Amino acid sequence: MSEELCPCGSGKKYSECCEPIIKGTTPAPTPEALMRSRYTAYAKQEIKWLKDSLEVTQRTDFDEQSVADWSRNSEWLGIQILETKTEEEKNIGWVEFIAKFKQGSITRDHHELGEFHKVKDAWFFYDGRAVKQATIHKTEPDIGRNDPCPCGSGKKYKKCCGANK
Repeated sequence: MSEELCPCGSGKKYSECCEPIIKGTTPAPTPEALMRSRYTAYAKQEIKWLKDSLEVTQRTDFDEQSVADWSRNSEWLGIQILETKTEEEKNIGWVEFIAKFKQGSITRDHHELGEFHKVKDAWFFYDGRAVKQATIHKTEPDIGRNDPCPCGSGKKYKKCCGANK
């Protein structure tokens, strides 16, 4: 029987990926590695790691019961890392990600920009903020059904390019 792959999507075995970070035997080398381990901790209900990986100043607001409930009552479908940025000289990093999960019959995307701080050579999650969906701006003018077709055919839009819409 082969060992399970890590939930973080790295393609590595769990024992060679996030498990050593979650168990505290290996420090996360980057903010992205820490973010992946935190996602994996949700998927594997490793609530202690979710608290321990928070920067110390952020732990007072940690609601262990609600985190445990969210972890247990969700089916974790994957994480997509969109962008990472690290400023080593300032001991700070950011990871933008989308965590996909399912609660009941509803699939959700949690899109966040996470901020990470390096304290004594170890990365910690500091805070995260939701990323709003980009506003879609229309670049084409409104065309009425009876307006001339913009393709230049001389026909009405409804009888030309708009016929199949």
